Amino acid sequence: MRIELNGRAIDVGGGATVADAVAAAGAADRRGVAVAVEGEVVPQSQWDATALTEGQHVDVLHAVQGG
Repeated sequence: MRIELNGRAIDVGGGATVADAVAAAGAADRRGVAVAVEGEVVPQSQWDATALTEGQHVDVLHAVQGG
């Protein structure tokens, strides 16, 4: 199955979840990470249970401290 992750098309396995997309984005530490699927924020408590479907747009954002 293909999804768009942070503007790039990638292949993920069937049955992939938001948590799988976060891992594919390289966010091993979930602190400071926010996810939107089709523009809707997905609470971190639901990442493991939120299934993705073919062609969905997923944005994984990392909060960064600094100036």
